[in-house]
Order: sequence, then structure tokens, then C-alpha cells
Amino acid sequence: MSPVAIKNPAHGLDAEYQWEADRVSEAEWYELLDLFDDANIYQTCAYEGARGGQPASRLILKQGEDVVAMAQARIVRVPLVKIAVAYVRWGPLWKRRGRPANPGIFRQALRALRAEYVSRRDMTLRLLPVVFQDASTPFNCILAEEGFTPVGIDRPDRTLMLDVSRPVEEIRADLKPHWRRKLKSTEKAGLEIIECVDEESFRKFVTIYGEMVLRKKFVKPNDIEHFVQMQRRLPDRFKLQISLCKLGDTLCAGLISSALGKTAIYLFGATSDMGLNVGGAYALHWRLIEGLREKGVDTYDLNGINPVENPGTYRFKSDLCGGHGRDTHFLGRFEAHPGVRNRSCIFLGDGVRAVSRALRRMRSPAH
Repeated sequence: MSPVAIKNPAHGLDAEYQWEADRVSEAEWYELLDLFDDANIYQTCAYEGARGGQPASRLILKQGEDVVAMAQARIVRVPLVKIAVAYVRWGPLWKRRGRPANPGIFRQALRALRAEYVSRRDMTLRLLPVVFQDASTPFNCILAEEGFTPVGIDRPDRTLMLDVSRPVEEIRADLKPHWRRKLKSTEKAGLEIIECVDEESFRKFVTIYGEMVLRKKFVKPNDIEHFVQMQRRLPDRFKLQISLCKLGDTLCAGLISSALGKTAIYLFGATSDMGLNVGGAYALHWRLIEGLREKGVDTYDLNGINPVENPGTYRFKSDLCGGHGRDTHFLGRFEAHPGVRNRSCIFLGDGVRAVSRALRRMRSPAH
């Protein structure tokens, strides 16, 4: 389908808004990402480009000539049944840097996405917006009013968000006593921390990560290699930060993070047995936090917690946050369909994937 610019109140947008689909280059897309406080790694061209296959679709929303929202969608065509799904992960972006957050822009972005992918292209649209369960915010109502329903099989992700806009001395004083003692111990251990972005360092991290997965008998995530490929494609200023911890000449821990917009996100961590003994993870997270304010970041997303299935990791993250951690759930995934046929096919596909995931978890001794 050819690139398009549309200004059409009949699709539900207010008259001063218009959207454009697939008209900006990758370079222009990255320039626009720099304008948004809610920019994130999942809305970069490199994230979808590293998957291969069909190119991602990208939509921008304008108010007059001003770009006020944007979203990247991965298009998946389902064989045999001849339907297509547009997936938007951690989008749309709608919080322009230096401006008050306006939920009305979020609403207009939803209307543009629905008009382009559901109405115009006859696709199912699924999105995971970066909005959270909070009775004081209107996003659940906005999504429902704009024709989006929750994906029924989902259990919304839960995470901890740490306020890092405060002076680092205050953050340190707020650490739980166990975390603070462990950090002080690591500072006496003579650890060296290297911060880098090159592929060779990423490969070193992947090695220790794989060893940790085998040691703990985890279900290995299938996307670590995807992030390696993505790193090659990212412009320098958007690259993931690779933090490696060494004791002498031995690599003992590593951390992969991304800091775009106003939020940094912890993506992957790994420790060897030596790293556990010397507290490598404590040193790495603290060094990262120390540098975030200089990058203009005010929130550190610890990227997922599960006190029941993974109590040790939950305690580590919770003790790091101290009294300033925000324990919250995403609203979850939402979808809109062009018709009953699409809805039925997607429902059946979800069931098959859920069974497959359950079987993989059952085969693993630990998770």
C-alpha cells in the first residue's frame, strides 16, 4: 500500500489533526524520536529491522505542521487465513519533550492508528501502550471509547520504576540496608566497570549470560541475539549501553540497558559464580544510576518483577528502589478488529501460542 497523508475528520480525528503513514525516512524517524520523552528502544527502526521480513510501518500524527505523536507497527501476515496484524509495542509515543502530557493527544493517536490499520488496511491492530494501572489516569476509558478492548489472555506486566531525578546521595541513603551494605562491600573489592557499545563487548556479555542461563536452568529468552543484531543497526546516540564488571582479568557480571527519552530500562543482566560472591550486579546497577541524571533521564525501569515466581530478583530490585520505587502494572495489550472473522482467527491463534508457552515452561526445571 502506497505512502499516504490523510486529513479526514470522517475517520474521527479532530479537524486540526492529520496523520501520515510510511512517508518518513529512517533518519527522519530517529530525529523525531529525539522529540519525545516517552521514546523507547522498541520504537526504533533497528528494533523491527533486526527481525527481517516485511518492513515496519511508521505513522506520525500532526497538529497543523507540528508532529505530536508517532508509532511504529510490525506487520504480520497470517498464512492460509489471509489476515494481517499490526503490532505496536510501547507506542504510540505522545509525550513531546518540554510540554505537559496531554491525554487528548493519546486519544488522537489511537484514532489515527485505528483509521490507518483497521479501517484503511483491514488489519487487526494490537498495541501495548506505555501507560499504567492508576485510577487517577484516564487511559482505560480513552482506549475503551476509541474501540480498543483488552487482550483477554494477557496478565499485565508488573514492574518497578525508580525515581532517579533526585541527587544520587539521596538515592543511596534510600537504599534498603542490605543493598547499601552489599554496595559498600563491592566498592572495597577492586572491581572494574567498563561501559561500552561495541559488538565484541556485547558478545562477551552473551557468553556469560548463556552460562548463567544454564547454571540456573532458566528458560532462555529467544531475543538476546535479536538485540545483538539490533545494536549493529542503531545510530550511535541510540545504542544500548553494555556494562561489564571485571575482577582482575576475569569478567564476572554484565548489564545491558537503554536510555531514551526520560526513562532508562534494564534489559538483560548476567553474573558468574564469582560475580555473585563479589556483588557484581550491585556495582553495575549503581554505576548506571550514577550516570542517568547526566543523560537527562528521570526514571529507571527495572523491567519486570514477579514476587511469587522469582522472589530473589524481586527483593534485589525492591531493595534497590528503597522508599522511592513505584510498583505498578502496565494496562496491558489492547486490540481493535475490522470484523468478526479477524477476531475469531486471532483468538484461535492466541490459544495455540498460550498452550505452546505453557508446554515450554513445564519442560523447564526452573523459571
